Amino acid sequence: MNRFSTSLLGEAKTLLLATDGSNYSDGAVQEAVFFGQACQARVVVLHVVRIDTESLKSANSKVTRRQQEIAPYMEGVRRMARDSGVECETVVVGSSVPEHAIVEQARMRGADVILMGRHGRAGRLYLMVGSMTSKVIGLGFPMVLVLPKDSLLTGTHVLVAVEDSPSSRLAVEEALSLGMCCVTLQRLTFVAVARRESGLGAARKMVEDVCARGREKWPHLQFEAVADVGHPSNVIVRAAEERGVDMIMIGGVNGSRLPRMFTGRVTKEVCGWAHCAVLVVTA
Repeated sequence: MNRFSTSLLGEAKTLLLATDGSNYSDGAVQEAVFFGQACQARVVVLHVVRIDTESLKSANSKVTRRQQEIAPYMEGVRRMARDSGVECETVVVGSSVPEHAIVEQARMRGADVILMGRHGRAGRLYLMVGSMTSKVIGLGFPMVLVLPKDSLLTGTHVLVAVEDSPSSRLAVEEALSLGMCCVTLQRLTFVAVARRESGLGAARKMVEDVCARGREKWPHLQFEAVADVGHPSNVIVRAAEERGVDMIMIGGVNGSRLPRMFTGRVTKEVCGWAHCAVLVVTA
């Protein structure tokens, strides 16, 4: 299979890869270059240096020192991109709130997607401990792709978490549009979860309706509707692992003053627990 005939990120033209410079970002670097080639997109590689209470002079010195330390890593990324024919820019900035700096840089540079690596699978204390990825997702950027260290996207099978929220509905539409721009896509699985048995019928109807739309639009693809009762994160992650999907698509937090706490928690748990890449789509 030719991986470079697929584009799970649609028509994205600028990708921002936020990296800490460790080997945990290796999967994200490789996929950023791959998507840059597949989408003919520009890749911006960003490293944020945390600045606490230092004076301006001390902060500038800290950023300069870190620029020197990470220079060989950044050059390696640029070389990888250059060898793949991908335009690549590397940026190092300092900030007292790194997650805000990541989103600000993404918006300033017109990025369509933020890509971030993941440090293994998170445990049950994931939300209490927190992570940079979790914080960035919470800021409501339109698309954030979370990539485990050893991720490899072939573009054949995508699972979409479905619920009644603006971001989830947008994720569904993005998934259905993949039939046009992702030529290696073979199968879409839509999953809805009810917290109680009484809600199972509505959940089943939700995913069956989406699949009916998909079959009408893209008859060459396989569509699967899954409805279950339980904790949403557990059901979604288990369904993805059992089916060996390439990527999970899920709605994010819309950044409103009164966010859907349930949705935000589930999204972050799925990002921390899934075996595969997770694309968070926020309306």
